Amino acid sequence: MIPVRDTPQGATFVVKVHPRARKTAITGFFGDGPDGVIKVALSAPPIEGRANEALIEFFSEMFGVSRSAVTVIAGAQSRSKVIRISGRTAGDVEKELSLRMPN
Repeated sequence: MIPVRDTPQGATFVVKVHPRARKTAITGFFGDGPDGVIKVALSAPPIEGRANEALIEFFSEMFGVSRSAVTVIAGAQSRSKVIRISGRTAGDVEKELSLRMPN
């Protein structure tokens, strides 16, 4: 199960990004229980916030929300980041992420 938490501001989850990949996509999941992390490959480089912008764009399209509804709330300068999706519940986010997980 993908660990997504409900907060008053929206659903949050942890990702680990791998910049400079061939394409932007969810590549997997690792960890158990509430410590699980979603792996995301990003085609953007980790320079001048471009990877964060690509991540925000990717999730805004995935969840059908505006770019302003997707926020990197922790780890902006790190490969491990906490993402918040405003206007979505943890159940909504878990369902969509599960559909995008590679087999």
